[in-house]
Amino acid sequence: MAKRNTTKATADRSSATRGNGLTAIMQSARDIFAERGYHGASIRDIAKGAGLSLSVLYYYHSGKQELLHALLEDALADYLRGCEQELAKAGDDPVARLSAFVRATVDYRVRRQVESNLSLREIRHLDPELLEQFVEQRDAVPRLLRQVIDDGVARGVFGTPYPDEAQRAILAMCNAIAQWYQPSGPLGVDELVERYVQLALAVVGHQPAAPATRARRSGSR
Repeated sequence: MAKRNTTKATADRSSATRGNGLTAIMQSARDIFAERGYHGASIRDIAKGAGLSLSVLYYYHSGKQELLHALLEDALADYLRGCEQELAKAGDDPVARLSAFVRATVDYRVRRQVESNLSLREIRHLDPELLEQFVEQRDAVPRLLRQVIDDGVARGVFGTPYPDEAQRAILAMCNAIAQWYQPSGPLGVDELVERYVQLALAVVGHQPAAPATRARRSGSR
């Protein structure tokens, strides 16, 4: 029994070491790709930045292509999880769902600003097969937003006659946050979210109910 426990503890430590190594590689790749761009980054420098040998890095990734793809894919998965979690909490009200989508997107563009800009600048360096895989996964984002807009239009909550353009406009303005937002600036994330929610609602043609209308609806319940 003691031998089995010792073996398990050793395996657990080994697994933790591998996990820490992968985290260090991803962090180093993120920083070096952001600083030098894809062509300016080297596998050797990424390994050095992670405090690991080249052989350890190659254990996880075959080269820069695979490493860039993994970095972008990991960030995208984080974004999609955030969107799905916010939408799940929002219920079925179109206004609440659009607000939730915008909140998740703004949060992601601020929280993972570096990865957002890497996706814009460095995606062109992916080989066609990896690029196709990434774009296919990324296309889930506009589909989520379009479903929210279509539902709001169908229920008479959103008045836009141009749902395609509305979807593109909302994504474009939210995605651009990563290019200009300064965490040290005067605009906090909560205020930024509120502004962009109001902008998104204006884009889809949402007209808030007048106070008297809201009062009548409350009284009729």
